[in-house]
Order: sequence, then C-alpha cells, then structure tokens
Amino acid sequence: MITGKAVTIREPGGPEVLAIQPFEVRDPGPGEVRVAVAAAGLNRADCLQRKGVYPAPPGYPDAVPGLELAGTVEAVGEGVRAFAEGDRVMAIIGGGGMATHAVLHERELLPVPEGMTLTDAAAIPEVFLTAWDALFPQAELRMGETLLVHAIASGIGTAALQLAQAVGATVIGTSRSQAKLDRCAELGLEHGVETSDGSFVEGVKALAPGGVDVILDTIGAKYLRENLKVAAPRGRVVTIGLLGGVKGEMNLGLMLAKRLSWMGSVLRARPLEEKGTLAQAFRHQALPLFEAGRLKPIVDAVLPMADAAEAHRRMEASETFGKLVLAW
Repeated sequence: MITGKAVTIREPGGPEVLAIQPFEVRDPGPGEVRVAVAAAGLNRADCLQRKGVYPAPPGYPDAVPGLELAGTVEAVGEGVRAFAEGDRVMAIIGGGGMATHAVLHERELLPVPEGMTLTDAAAIPEVFLTAWDALFPQAELRMGETLLVHAIASGIGTAALQLAQAVGATVIGTSRSQAKLDRCAELGLEHGVETSDGSFVEGVKALAPGGVDVILDTIGAKYLRENLKVAAPRGRVVTIGLLGGVKGEMNLGLMLAKRLSWMGSVLRARPLEEKGTLAQAFRHQALPLFEAGRLKPIVDAVLPMADAAEAHRRMEASETFGKLVLAW
C-alpha cells in the first residue's frame, strides 16, 4: 500500500468544497491494475457528485470525483494478461479518477492511441464511449442518415459529431451559442441551429423537412415535446443526459404515429462485464480511427489538479468548448 493524493469532496456544496487530500492506495488484487494517473477529464456528473445529488456506484469512492483518466500502469495483480507495467492506458470508471493513483480491473482499461499525449487521452473515454454506445449499438446510426445532436459543443457533442461523420451521416447540432456553432463548423459540422430563444423545431425542420433519423439528447425533459416534433417516422431517440430536467410530458399519440424508438442510456453504473464488453468493442472499432487521425479529443483547456474548483466553475457556467482536463 502506498500514499497518494486526490481531489476530495469535503462535503456537498459548491466548487469551494473541493480540496486535495492524501489517501491510502491499495495494492491491485487479482485481475486488477494500479495506474499512476497523469490526467482526468471533467464531466457534468462530477459536478453533480460534488453537490451530493449523483453518488458514485457501489465500489467507487463518493468523496473523489472523476469518471475517466489516463496514465501509466504502475503495478499489476495476479492473472492480468492484457497490460503490463509501463503501459500507457486510459479508462472509464465509476468514480475516483481525480487521484494520483487508481486501482481498476483490467477490463476497464484501454490502450492510449499511438502518438497521443496522456492529457488528450484523458478526454476520450467518458464522452467517446458514451456517444459511440448511444449512436451505434443502440440507435444503429447508418450512412446517409441524419443525426440531431443537442449541446453539440459539449464533450459528448463534439465526440458524436466526429463519430457520425466517420460513418457518413449528416449532422445537425444545436447550441445556445452561435460562436460555439461556428467552432463546430471548423470540425465539419454541416448544419447548426442556435437555440438562445429556447426552441429548435423551426430551424431543424428547415434543414430536414422529413425529420431526423436519430436524436442524441443530453437535455431531457425540456426537449421532450420538440424532439417528438422533429423526429422522422421510425426515428430513434437516445436520451443520455438530463440537463433540462427529469420529468416532462410528451404526446404518446405522436410517438405511436411515427413508430419511434426511445431509449435511455447511462454508462456509470453498468456492471463491469457490460463495461468491459463495450470497451473492447470500442477498442477494435473506434481506436484505430484515432490513430488514423479521423477522430480526436477536443480539449478546451488543461488545468492543474489543484484548480479543480475553477474547472467546476467553468463547466457549470457553460464556458467550455469540448473537454476540460485536470492534470497532476
């Protein structure tokens, strides 16, 4: 056992409750790997965990946020075959990523793409696996279809944009900021809809009169009714976030008439076996696209781990484009 440091939630509250504190790091058990963490990506779930409204799943620390990390394998437990000491790895985890060390099951790990920095790699796992899982295994997005992505300038939004482009889909993105839509255009976004007035129906229908085939929704209740209006017949909606609320009303008659499929998805609390299967599918199908230059993490800024409170403030103020990364 060794002593490490972690960004710690001292009590539920605002960003000011975060502090770096020491903690004991256990040795890896059978099938586990201890990673010396170089950097961790920040996600909305971290802010919710800090507020005390989204606790970590069983087996992960409630007091240490961090759903994704990148670093170097420091020690391996009995039976580990996929990784060895010195390997550069990244991982999507249930919590505890904002620490100098993390002990993880080897099935939670992915190799860092060749030539990529660890700070960039830390911005991949949560957003790209979430978007990939929602778009392909669940929504079955195909070449030639039209995808609507809400909050296109977010980490998940910029990941979804690139993944959809890689399979030949057309992307429509929404954002409350025209400046952010302009930046997304630099990434290849073909159509942007500015939503500062709170509505996107007219703008989307002008671009896709027949409706959109797939909707990737990070907003939730606030957009329920409008998503129904812009979905094409036999469209698929995947809700992966609830920034606009958890309860709302929808016209089930319209849903039936359009023969829509509506799915919900969250990765954080999934069983290890399911996460491992997803990670391996992503490794074989998506990681080669990073090495080929067709996918890349969009990093807004890299801040020292000591500035975790400032990073939380920026995220909650929606001041970021893509990902914020915290590094040791």
